[in-house]
Amino acid sequence: MANTYTSFHYHFTFSTKNREPWIVQKIEARIWAYIGGIARKHKMTAIQVGGIEDHIHALVLAPPTIAPSQVAQYLKGDSSKWIHEEFSKLRGFEWQDGYGAFSIGQSNLSSLKKYIASQKEHHRKRSFQEELVQFLDEYGIEYDERYLWN
Repeated sequence: MANTYTSFHYHFTFSTKNREPWIVQKIEARIWAYIGGIARKHKMTAIQVGGIEDHIHALVLAPPTIAPSQVAQYLKGDSSKWIHEEFSKLRGFEWQDGYGAFSIGQSNLSSLKKYIASQKEHHRKRSFQEELVQFLDEYGIEYDERYLWN
């Protein structure tokens, strides 16, 4: 083949440290938009970003030259720095140490976009912890619950 063709869509999810409710409604749209800008800065496309007070979801299209771990580092590190600079009352803000990253096929993009957009409604019924465990189970990822939460 003369050219390289890729489609790497990733669903990232990570929470605030100790799932503290730092991301209040008043600032969430700015945070989601900034995370989209972080993706653009690093030659990625944020297709959908959203969440609630204690965690986010980001559906990202990344080039093959950027590993998922690097995507997470960009999204978390750059956004944390900006949050500290932009919101003086959030100087104690931190993301959790880890993250969830799941590869997404083209046929699932639409439903995942809707899922991310409806986080407030979704989390009236279920916690982030329950949600993450469901994703880990669905993707066949082994885990030890003693080490899921920090």
